[in-house]
Amino acid sequence: MNKTTLARTLACLFRSGLLSCGLVLAAGLLAFALAAENDTLEVFLETNALETKAPEAEVFKAQSLGLPAKETDTPYVAFGQWLPALLTQFNQLPEVQAQLTRQQQAELAIQAADRAVYNPELGLNYQNADTDSYSLGLSQTLDWGDKRSVATKRAELEAQILLADIGLERNQMLAERLLALAEQAQSRKALTFAEQQLRFTKAQLGIAKQRLAAGDLSNVELQLMQLELATNTADYALAEQVALVADGKVIELLGDNNLAFSEFIKEIHVFVTQAKQAPAPELGPLTSTLPALASAYQQVLLARVNAMQVKADTSADPTISLGAEKEGTDNKLGVGISIPLQVRNNYSELQAVADKGIAIAEQGYLARERVLTAKQKHVLYALPRLLERYQDWRELVQVSGAKAAKSLSQQWQAGDVSTSEYLQSRRQLAASYLVGLNLETAIYQSWLTWMGESGQLMPFLNGTAEQISQAPSQIPNAAARTVNP
Repeated sequence: MNKTTLARTLACLFRSGLLSCGLVLAAGLLAFALAAENDTLEVFLETNALETKAPEAEVFKAQSLGLPAKETDTPYVAFGQWLPALLTQFNQLPEVQAQLTRQQQAELAIQAADRAVYNPELGLNYQNADTDSYSLGLSQTLDWGDKRSVATKRAELEAQILLADIGLERNQMLAERLLALAEQAQSRKALTFAEQQLRFTKAQLGIAKQRLAAGDLSNVELQLMQLELATNTADYALAEQVALVADGKVIELLGDNNLAFSEFIKEIHVFVTQAKQAPAPELGPLTSTLPALASAYQQVLLARVNAMQVKADTSADPTISLGAEKEGTDNKLGVGISIPLQVRNNYSELQAVADKGIAIAEQGYLARERVLTAKQKHVLYALPRLLERYQDWRELVQVSGAKAAKSLSQQWQAGDVSTSEYLQSRRQLAASYLVGLNLETAIYQSWLTWMGESGQLMPFLNGTAEQISQAPSQIPNAAARTVNP
């Protein structure tokens, strides 16, 4: 390839902002540009020959080239820097405020249960007869079956169940919103990549027109480039539609689509590594090992309290009464006691029903534990594999993809590769970038869904945010690697 042709090629690339292309293509074209000889760049900077072929071409100066750096990873932003603002926004949501009100309601229910079961009864009586009589009576039923204590325990357990359910709901709500933010970030990267692909194809179409004028390219190949431009235009429109849908979902869930957010593949990797290295706990019967099991475990305790409550409610509570009566000139004082006789119904069937409820609650807990344990094993099996594939993809795109893009561009410029083969190879390289985005999305979806369903997300964030904010990044986000225009 002569110097003038190379200079024309580089001019079109720089004029179209090609050096801002995403990941694979940017890396390949950058390598191609840097591989050019110094005298070629001098010809490019000094020649005005392009003005006859492309009147819109501009003469570039050395200081205006703005070659990007080799590493263009998106800067790592730790949880501790962006998560507090997100949680503040999250806690202001009406559904979260309703959860706080439900907590206060549960606390009031405990206070209401811890009150006396029976109030004293006061009786007054007057009888008009030959001899008027007056009577005053006071009676009090005793909580012989300890109904108050059982009611308090029941209210406390119900409050704990409510708090566990609210905690699980909050974990799932936060996981859903973090996933929406992650999908929004991925859609924006895909949109940026589609835009860069469109700009790149426009630049290549200009080169193709120059080659056609020079007799180095057929009209059919030029039409293929034009069809590729139409395809990239449609891809850009579809990517923009997906990005708008993702923005709408974030607005629906959080009320704003410009919240601070940064990818956290590194944190997921750390969590999975620690979870796999952690020794398996020795589980006893009905041992709550995950936050999501807390509610089911407390349901078992509540079933036992229900059995106690049946016994307390059906107990024979005695009533003591005091009475004073005045009949004529006679004054009388009386003391009485009454005890219900459980002769016709001893409530044994109700007690048996409550005992069966304990067995049902225990089996429900075991079933819930089995499902969550199976999901945990699946996640700890699947996530490391996804992370490994993501790491493999990153290395291949960064090394092999860049080399392939460089070689492909050189061969097409020299006419060693047909335009159809060139475009097909470009599509394969572009598809590899989109595969990386899909891998990232799958990792986020798998991890966030599990963390929300198991109730571990909030404890994990609260326990590690400060530590993570002080740790430097070791795992760059390759899919976010783009060159700023």
